[in-house]
Amino acid sequence: MSLNSVRHLQAYRQNQVTTADPGTILLMLYQGTIDFLRQAKTSLEKRDMAEKGRCVTRALAIISELLTSLNFEIGGEMARNLESLYLFMLEQITAANVGNDPQPLEDALALLSTLKEGWEGAIAAERKRAAPETTYEQSLAARA
Repeated sequence: MSLNSVRHLQAYRQNQVTTADPGTILLMLYQGTIDFLRQAKTSLEKRDMAEKGRCVTRALAIISELLTSLNFEIGGEMARNLESLYLFMLEQITAANVGNDPQPLEDALALLSTLKEGWEGAIAAERKRAAPETTYEQSLAARA
């Protein structure tokens, strides 16, 4: 891939993030973490410890960011449950990195995949619920 193509791809991805709604950003973060953990597992199997470390570091950074973004006042019990899951994942990924053991990566991947699926369903349901309101508001505006 040429340097120019890389720049275009980076600009496209930056635009995706800056124009995305919070639900889409959350799903992108989950998918990014899943991708990094899969790459870390592959790198571990290939004995490419430098690449494994890079991927683990990125996955840990995303999960740490998700953890610090939790709002316990609004999220209540759900935020506390997510906190526990994120802390568990941080421990698992760290254990996998230190022990060069792929199993904790698998455990974190399974958990992340389940969370992502749950959020996809919740976000889709919310969008469906909000869509009729938007359509109604748009039809009122068009009549005016």
